[in-house]
Amino acid sequence: MTEPIKIIRGRGLPLPGDDIDTDQIIESRYLKMTTFRGMEAHVFESLRHRARRAGGAPHPFDAPQHKGASILLVGRNFGCGSSREHAPQALYRFGIRAIVGQSFGEIFAGNCLAIGLPCVSVSPEDGECLHTLSRADPGAELTLDIREGGITARGLCIPFDLPEGRRHRLLDGSWDSLAMLLAVRHSIRERLAALPSVGRS
Repeated sequence: MTEPIKIIRGRGLPLPGDDIDTDQIIESRYLKMTTFRGMEAHVFESLRHRARRAGGAPHPFDAPQHKGASILLVGRNFGCGSSREHAPQALYRFGIRAIVGQSFGEIFAGNCLAIGLPCVSVSPEDGECLHTLSRADPGAELTLDIREGGITARGLCIPFDLPEGRRHRLLDGSWDSLAMLLAVRHSIRERLAALPSVGRS
């Protein structure tokens, strides 16, 4: 069993825009990589390069004031598009430990849960409030309480939605299905050996 995830603390990284899809998060050319290692270097790669070439404000993932921020603040329908696991893997390896937004692509949110990266939903008004806070005060710490279903920061207390099944899996440490299988691998082998069609092979 993996460790339960109950409280997540970190600074906010505000990323403006709705309908940000997985191809923007990590481009399809990186799907041929045989390991997720190093994928964090390519998060939002084209958009970051475009911002650098423009010479204006940096992309949020390059903004020095948000360096080390671990709670990603997004808009509506974040992670839509393809079902690639590479998108949550790249974000997690970049240092993101929770994502707060109005809504998420369903498969993306499930892939995030599988690596212990909660996606929680807030109202548009509360989402804008968190964006405004983190832009104005990049050092403000956000505390995301999975059990209580709320985010606190600088006197704010904002409720969030998280499907109950996902909440339980985070709280009891069962979010990592592979770790759960490995924990009972001896029982699985015994059961397989007891099956006539397997035991004789």
